[in-house]
Amino acid sequence: MKMQSLFYGMAFAVVILAVLLLVLGVNFQRPTALQGAALYDGANEVTVKGVVQETQEFDCPVTEGELDSHLLLKTTDGVLEIHLAPVRIMSGQGIRFAVGDQIEVIGAKVRLTGKTGVIARKVTRGNEVLVFRDRDGKLLMVQ
Repeated sequence: MKMQSLFYGMAFAVVILAVLLLVLGVNFQRPTALQGAALYDGANEVTVKGVVQETQEFDCPVTEGELDSHLLLKTTDGVLEIHLAPVRIMSGQGIRFAVGDQIEVIGAKVRLTGKTGVIARKVTRGNEVLVFRDRDGKLLMVQ
């Protein structure tokens, strides 16, 4: 009888612990080993051209968990996720992209969260040239 009570007590404690972890928002995903400029590898630098299919903002390892601006760029080879810069920088500089914008991106090709993307170093839209990072991947537009 004592063994059965001990078993039920332990099971109850495990359930309570699991509920607490879920309520407190503990993230069980494996962290990305590299973040920020460390993700930028100049050896993987590519130039891609395409049409902006969608704009997105979400927390991202490229900006070390900060809310980041992204584009889904439709290219001749498929859709790429373009990592631009933190939202605070984009809005502070008044930089916006719209669906249908035709752009050229120079940046480092990466694979994050199961998606192939490019960390943008330089974006050209018409006659406008926006330089987000230096050749080492360090953000230049800092606020």
